[in-house]
Amino acid sequence: MDISEKILEFDKIKGIWKECALTDWAKEEIGKIAPCLSETELMARQRETSEAKVLIEKAGNPPLVSMSGIEELVRTAEQGGCLMPEQLEAIEVFLVAVRRLKSYLNGCKRYELSLPYYEENLDELEEVRAQIHQQIRNGKVDDGASKMLRSLRSEIERTEGKMREKADAILRANKECMSDQFSTVRSGHVCIPVKKEYKFKIGGSVISKSSTGSTLFIEPAAVARYYEELQSLKIDEENEERRILYTLTAMVSETAESLRQNRKMMEKMDFIFSKGKLSLEYDGTEPKINTDRRIVLRDGRHPLMDKKICVPMQFEIGETIRGIVITGPNTGGKTVAIKTVALNCMMAQCGLHVAASDADICMNSNFLCDIGDGQNLSENLSTFSAHITNVMDILRKMNRDSLVIMDELGSGTDPTEGMGIAIAILEELRKSGALFLVTTHYPEVKQYAQRQDHIINARMTFDKESLKPLYQLVIGEAGESCAFYIARRLGMPSSMIRCAARAAYGEKAFDAIKGLKLENMEEKVKRETSSGIRRRKEKAQEQAEAMKFQLGDSVMVYPDKKIGIVCQTANEKGVLRVQLPGKKIWVNHRRIKLQVAATELYPEDYDFSILFDTVENRKLRHQMERKYVQGKEVVIEK
Repeated sequence: MDISEKILEFDKIKGIWKECALTDWAKEEIGKIAPCLSETELMARQRETSEAKVLIEKAGNPPLVSMSGIEELVRTAEQGGCLMPEQLEAIEVFLVAVRRLKSYLNGCKRYELSLPYYEENLDELEEVRAQIHQQIRNGKVDDGASKMLRSLRSEIERTEGKMREKADAILRANKECMSDQFSTVRSGHVCIPVKKEYKFKIGGSVISKSSTGSTLFIEPAAVARYYEELQSLKIDEENEERRILYTLTAMVSETAESLRQNRKMMEKMDFIFSKGKLSLEYDGTEPKINTDRRIVLRDGRHPLMDKKICVPMQFEIGETIRGIVITGPNTGGKTVAIKTVALNCMMAQCGLHVAASDADICMNSNFLCDIGDGQNLSENLSTFSAHITNVMDILRKMNRDSLVIMDELGSGTDPTEGMGIAIAILEELRKSGALFLVTTHYPEVKQYAQRQDHIINARMTFDKESLKPLYQLVIGEAGESCAFYIARRLGMPSSMIRCAARAAYGEKAFDAIKGLKLENMEEKVKRETSSGIRRRKEKAQEQAEAMKFQLGDSVMVYPDKKIGIVCQTANEKGVLRVQLPGKKIWVNHRRIKLQVAATELYPEDYDFSILFDTVENRKLRHQMERKYVQGKEVVIEK
């Protein structure tokens, strides 16, 4: 696929176009279609599209079918194979479609167009179709295909009836020996269900037995005599059917060339009518074709955009104007405008109608495009590098018959140098004589376009009151970026707007922003609060926080949220001990939160040993305060 097709989204047009076609050949042709370089051939393609559209509007869609597998069937017949009934029916369906299309085109001749006369290239092959219809029905050879086949099938039916009658008579005569009241067919033999214990009472051959073995399916000897006769009749029937199938296959083989011609013509009709269907999809118009390097679009639209919301554009280039430099605000539609022109031109040169009320399109030797940043990390290409690489490729390929479109000329680098490169590129485009459309934000490029012959400025309109783009192209006027207007609309404060204007325009800053409402000089950016970085606390600060918990403080321990009392203050690592119901635990000070301070719970000289010591320790401690107690010591829990 040509890269320009993808850039201009012609590949998407092809996708919609393929859905309008039925045959595989037409879809393949659509995938391979490329701009036509022959004026005569292009005029013929456009005429076909227009006539197909008219016929669909006046007579409805043509009765076309997919024709899948027809070629394989014809080849099988030519190679001496035998076509099966369902394959012959496929040939009949195809010939019925040929007859219907021929009738459709014949009826369209009253519109005095050339397309309906293609019907003269279609051969109905009525004899072949009628023979298949008469002899093949519902996927099998019909009884009436021949007198012999009818006679054989009648005889087979009578013989099968006799076999049933004999079997049923034996069954009725020996009811006590039977496990069921009905005869049955096993492996092609008519059998009766005999109880195992009576197998010797019924003369005949055991054909099969039930899963339990209690019932034997016996073909009575009287019935077996008819079986041989039946098999002989069926062999004769099969031979007659095969004779008929070979006869019909031979007819297909003899008319193989006509069948192929019909298929090719049906495929061509499918391709042509798919163009008419596509035109109806986007309400297309046949363009005038010229070789005078002139492009005119009246109410031009992008064919992939909804007609109800798309703003139509008026466009004209040619005569003395070879290039247009489009400027205007971001989101104003500059890129869509140049793609709309180029896509409609490419469609016209492929024989399709254009999305416009009227158009005059010149033929182009090639379509050269540079749209998008083209950044490629795997090839180590920056936006600017990719841009310049693409531009240089375009400059090497272009000639006076080229159509060139470039978006954001000179972007992706230093503004001053980018502006210079943009002007240098424009100068090369101007010298080549090619038609070109470029978009830019550089004011110097707009000034260059004003000074040079054969180049003109254009702008995309923008409503400064509502600060909304109007998506209308005005040729002959330079546009402005409207960056300050858009920035103001999106909430940039007065102070920043004024700062930006002074930096950009210096003494002329007031003129650039006089249309904006900037009365509030003190207006500034309103900053929102956000989560801050939580920094690690210094060791001294950590220790101070740990020591704030005092003996007897009531605290909550996280994450279990249990209430306890500090029974030992923090050590140098910030770990303290808390008395919980039934146990004491060591816990880091970060995991506890003060509930009630000890000063609020207990008197100033309160003895905390009452809370935290055992009864034995308290008694021993009192004794030791009065006298020495040999062999005793106070045990402190760790």
